Amino acid sequence: MKIAIPTKDNFVDDHFGHCAYYTIFTIEEGKVVSSETLPSPQGCGCKSNIASVLKDKGVSLMLAGNMGEGAKNKLAECNIDVIRGCSGHISALVALYLSGSLKDSGSACHHDCH
Repeated sequence: MKIAIPTKDNFVDDHFGHCAYYTIFTIEEGKVVSSETLPSPQGCGCKSNIASVLKDKGVSLMLAGNMGEGAKNKLAECNIDVIRGCSGHISALVALYLSGSLKDSGSACHHDCH
């Protein structure tokens, strides 16, 4: 399994579409075995090709802070599940997910993409 997190300085970047980069964690047998970074494309996440790029890298889950419905739908089209409302250090966040402690906030960002 691969998990992607919009990242800035090893913390969840609050806006998926404008993050500094994505950190992709590879999980095997319930443990992190590796991580890599992927530069964020310019522009809004819902209007970029980031969903298909993440899919091609094998990502099946996005742990995100804020995300609009357009971006969430693009990820869903690529079979990438999303848990919104995440914050904090990315390593701690992955540990929370692996322990079963994360739930989607259910709220979407309502900012317009520019």
